[in-house]
Amino acid sequence: MAYVCDNCGRGVQYGESHAHGRGIAGGRWKKRAPHTRKVFKPNLHKWMGMKLCTKCLRILKGQKDIKKTAAATA
Repeated sequence: MAYVCDNCGRGVQYGESHAHGRGIAGGRWKKRAPHTRKVFKPNLHKWMGMKLCTKCLRILKGQKDIKKTAAATA
């Protein structure tokens, strides 16, 4: 499990990518669009010994800043 977020568990997702070519005018395509498997990996960062996706990293950094400003005003 190399590509998994430690906070939310987001991991690798699979899908298909295909490209459509132009057909002959007024007729069917001679060849169908090729479908190939595609791997979508999360954007992981190492932060304080954890592997976090970008979304979790932004949330945690935002909470950290809120705690600092709350402590400074109190």
